Amino acid sequence: MRLDRRTLIAGTAAGLVLPAVGCARTNDADEESKMTEVKPVPLGESDVDWKAITEDEWRERLTDKQFRILRKEGTEWAGSSDLNDEKREGVFICAGCHLPIFPSSYKYNSGTGWPSFFDYAEGTLGFKTDYKLIYPRKEYHCIRCGGHQGHVFKDGPDPTGLRYCNNGAALLFVPA
Repeated sequence: MRLDRRTLIAGTAAGLVLPAVGCARTNDADEESKMTEVKPVPLGESDVDWKAITEDEWRERLTDKQFRILRKEGTEWAGSSDLNDEKREGVFICAGCHLPIFPSSYKYNSGTGWPSFFDYAEGTLGFKTDYKLIYPRKEYHCIRCGGHQGHVFKDGPDPTGLRYCNNGAALLFVPA
């Protein structure tokens, strides 16, 4: 499923405004093959209670990998995401509910093997402490659907000094 301006706007019912972000259709065969690997999420569902969607409904909406990461707080292998090399202008959106989270201008190459950002669009993430590796880490989730995105570390570039280390499968990219 291709995103156009109307479906992107409808999918951002949370009221975010990201300037100069649109959606362009492309005929690039590589882009087409990437899109077929992603199960489409119905957009324009402004009345959806995203956090009330059942596990079975999430399984229908997401690929197995997306489900494991977004709903079960999994992690993909370093270097496994095509989004590591994404350098075009646009926006990175939650793969679960299509909430725009990271403008492409916030992305940088951290050398970690995961898409990394130094900041996020205000009001798009929620945080909690994760003790899965014994020591505490700051984990973040999509504020709208609760989908696990990644962890934030204090080793990022200026101006924030933070690194939002994101699972690529938890995001989709919409070019400007």
